[in-house]
Amino acid sequence: MSKTRSILAALALTTALTAPAAILPILTAPPAMAGEATPRDLSDLAAKVTPAVVNVQVTMKADSDDSMQMSDRSAQRQMEEFMRQFAERFGQGPMKVRPMPKEQALGTGFIIDPSGVIVTNYHVAGKADSITVTMTDGTKYPAKLLGADQKTDIAVLKIKADKPLPYVEFGDANQVRVGQPVMAVGNPFGLGGTVTSGIVSARGRDIHSGPFDDYIQTDAAINRGNSGGPLFNMDGKVIGINTAIFSPSGGSVGLGFAIPSSIAQPVVAQLREHGRVERGLLGVEIQPVTSEISDSLSLGSTHGALVAQVEPKSAARKAGIESGDVIRSVDGKQIDDVRDLTRTIAAAQPGSTVKIGLVRDGKDMTVQAKLGDSTSNQQAKADEDDSHQGTKAEHGSFGFSLAPITPEARQELGLKDSVSGALIAGVEPGSPADSKGLRAGDIIQQVGHDSVDSAKAAASKLREAKESKKPVLLKIYREGMTRYVAVSPRAA
Repeated sequence: MSKTRSILAALALTTALTAPAAILPILTAPPAMAGEATPRDLSDLAAKVTPAVVNVQVTMKADSDDSMQMSDRSAQRQMEEFMRQFAERFGQGPMKVRPMPKEQALGTGFIIDPSGVIVTNYHVAGKADSITVTMTDGTKYPAKLLGADQKTDIAVLKIKADKPLPYVEFGDANQVRVGQPVMAVGNPFGLGGTVTSGIVSARGRDIHSGPFDDYIQTDAAINRGNSGGPLFNMDGKVIGINTAIFSPSGGSVGLGFAIPSSIAQPVVAQLREHGRVERGLLGVEIQPVTSEISDSLSLGSTHGALVAQVEPKSAARKAGIESGDVIRSVDGKQIDDVRDLTRTIAAAQPGSTVKIGLVRDGKDMTVQAKLGDSTSNQQAKADEDDSHQGTKAEHGSFGFSLAPITPEARQELGLKDSVSGALIAGVEPGSPADSKGLRAGDIIQQVGHDSVDSAKAAASKLREAKESKKPVLLKIYREGMTRYVAVSPRAA
């Protein structure tokens, strides 16, 4: 549990720590001035909900993470076997192998069913070797992991008790308003049940932690150890799961983030029933529609998601969706941005058919796509046409030079034979191309709406684009990924 994610350079996740916190003196506050608002009494609410909030203690191998935990176990077993064989071969008798160290950490959870179903964070318990849950009265129970979803950072546990347990219910996060009072309950720094209060500071926060970011922001004090704890409204309903904080110091500075119940509830339901989350899969790589991309495609607005690449044999490919399309609606629901499309498709059932509204070459059209399953590991790179060499061309108007993809360049860049286009040989510092992040080694595969398979073809299309004096949309291939970039020509 020592590993935490970051928001920019300063985000500290509320992953529980067992290290003691420094105790600071508290100064006596001056008497309240006449006319000041009296703090709201939350004692009845706290007494009602805190019995359902539990401490979650986990044990796992030190330095384990999502990608290394299984390999660490395998390596440990191989080392043990090697040491035993070594001892037997040289007659040294049985040798003891020092086991990998264990690491303990603390978090928070809350009971949502009297039978003992508990919700917490994936980063608290999703990869634990053992889990112990402690009730407010000190009773301890071993817990079983029913399921966990890393993308939304949610895990569901189960404990067995000889009596019905206190529990809380989810509320409707869609009804939450900025400024609404809220109360958080958790296990900060392992101190046990702690109640803090504040307001909803913002909704729909994207902290760049994953594709489903839609956090409730609150100024209620949330610290390490609060991970997985509930955020309550004044009716005692859970409207969020406290998950992350923004903190230069590691402690609360009034910027806490909770997964809204509108996202958590369907995930929890699937984890309870299936142990995993099934999501619809369209099979496209997408990127935001910037103002320059919008201008280059004459879209009139920036809402929607630009299709950078379509995976072979995917639902999108079968539906006829093409690279360069701008998806603007799904089943009649407007798509405002990349996150909106990701959440909308993921919420649909695998195998269901959805209507995709898109713009292609300035024309509105609708296609139907039968979604795949995101859990089926449908990952493949798009097929490309055979390469075709061209001649060297200079493009001072955009700030880069072009060259053919020679066998030497293909080997140096590790390009497959199927990758074709025009090689960017150099980028002028401070040029329009430089400002958009283009660099030597990028492959231009499309200029505007036209595919190009050589430097000569790209040069011709760029000359045409220059005359329009508008940003030109380039499809760029780099290190196995494609995306679109709108580059403006220099002013005359």
